[in-house]
Amino acid sequence: MKVAVMTDSTAYIPEQTREKNNIHMVPLSVVFEDEAYREEVDISTGEFYQKMKSVQELPKTSQPSIGVITQKLEELAKEYDAVVSVHLSSGISGTCQAVQSAGDMVEGIDVYAYDSELSCMGQGFYVLEAVRMAASGKKPEEILARFDQIKQSIRAYFMVDDLTNLQRGGRLSGAQALLGSLLQVKPILHFVDKLIVPFEKIRTRKKAINRIMGMLKEDAEQTQELRVVFIHANREEAAKELESAFKEEFPEVETTIGYFGPVIGTHLGEGAIGVCWYRK
Repeated sequence: MKVAVMTDSTAYIPEQTREKNNIHMVPLSVVFEDEAYREEVDISTGEFYQKMKSVQELPKTSQPSIGVITQKLEELAKEYDAVVSVHLSSGISGTCQAVQSAGDMVEGIDVYAYDSELSCMGQGFYVLEAVRMAASGKKPEEILARFDQIKQSIRAYFMVDDLTNLQRGGRLSGAQALLGSLLQVKPILHFVDKLIVPFEKIRTRKKAINRIMGMLKEDAEQTQELRVVFIHANREEAAKELESAFKEEFPEVETTIGYFGPVIGTHLGEGAIGVCWYRK
C-alpha cells in the first residue's frame, strides 16, 4: 500500500522539510479586509507580522474550502492508495472535518483524517512521525495507533504578551481576557478537550516561561528520549535562547525551533512563546 502524508499549513513545517519528505499540505488563510492570503503560499510569516503592524483591525482566518481539499485528494489518488492527514485541533477549526468530508467524496483513495488536538509543530510532530512510518511500509492503521500513543505523552504550553487577540478571535472568553489585562497576568495556556484554556495564571513573562521550562525539565529528568520544539511568534532569538539553555542541561534531547505562523499568530499575537514535547 502506498501511503501519502498530508497536513494543513498550521503545522508550520518549513517548505524545504515538506519537499524533502514529500509532505502534502492544504493552506489556511488570513484575510486582511477583503484580501485573502494563503499562509505558507501567498504570505510568509515575516511578511505577516510586518503587515500586522500597519493594520488597525485584526485579520480574519479561514480554513481551506472543500473544493481545494477535494482537488488535492484527487491529485493524490492518482499516485497513492491512502493518505494520512493530520490537522489542527477541531476545537478551533473545522479543517479536520472538512478533510474527512472531502475524503468521503473522492474515489480511489482512503483518507484518514487525524485531529492532533493541537497546532503548530506539536501538530507537526505527528506529521513527521507519519513520514517515518510510511517510509518503512507501515499501514495507515498502524500510523494512527502510534498517533494515539504520542497523544498520551505530548505536552504543549504557551504564553501570550497580550490576551486581546485571543479574546477578539473568540478563542478565550472576554471575562478571562479582561481579568488578565487588569492584573498584567501572563497566563500559561494549553489545549484541553481540543480548546485553548488557561493552565495557570502567572504575573510576569519571565515567571511564566520559567514555569513552562520547569515542567519540561521535570520530564527530561525522567527520560531524555524526548522530542522538543521551542515555538515563537516573531521572537526567534528568544526561542533560541531557551533551546540553548535547555541543551546545556540536557544535551542528548532532540530539539528544534518552530514558529507561530499567520493563522495562529493572528490569535496569539506577536511575542508569544510556546514549548511542546513528547516521548519518542
